[in-house]
Amino acid sequence: MKKNQKNVCVALCLLLLFVLWTIAVCYVDVRSIGPNGSSVGFAGLNGFFHRLTGVHMLIYTITDWMGLVLLCIVLGFAMLGLVQLIKRRSLLKVDSDILVLGGFYIVVMAAYVFFELFVINYRPVLINGYLEASYPSSTTLLVLCVMPVAMMQLYGRMKNGKLRTVILVLIGAFTVFMVVGRLVSGVHWLTDIIGSVLLSGGLVMLYDSICKYVE
Repeated sequence: MKKNQKNVCVALCLLLLFVLWTIAVCYVDVRSIGPNGSSVGFAGLNGFFHRLTGVHMLIYTITDWMGLVLLCIVLGFAMLGLVQLIKRRSLLKVDSDILVLGGFYIVVMAAYVFFELFVINYRPVLINGYLEASYPSSTTLLVLCVMPVAMMQLYGRMKNGKLRTVILVLIGAFTVFMVVGRLVSGVHWLTDIIGSVLLSGGLVMLYDSICKYVE
């Protein structure tokens, strides 16, 4: 119980840091360094890192398409929950961690939609000639929410230790590739990636804490 309380504290701290970081991005060193005169906070840091990495649209395209893997995983767990619901004929008899997972997905998508509607800053490059919302990096957010939680689910459900280890390593490698890919592709500011890491870290820790509490 004490360990779970500590996890809740860590989750809340990460979410608070995300809020503070978002406020800082809105007000610290805001300058028009983006396309079409768009402004971004921490302009000195973001401008330096963007010049350092450059823009690599191939990496952007690859990581964009590989985002379909996330959709497949979400649909997979949704199907698992649906099968349990049909077989057990009661929502209350569906595994508690699957129910919490469904709520977790809803919260993540709500965060995604919120920052699409309320734009903090725009991308450092035009996408198909248009400015797109950039903060926090939506792909990074989804990857760092969906994949770690999938690893938690598979770790508890898979009995074959060797196969489980292989799959978890592959998922970990995929996660690192996606985050690093978005970071160096040049389609996001550095602060966008940091924001996603803080938000996803807080949400995942909160999910894990709620699962343990429910159990």
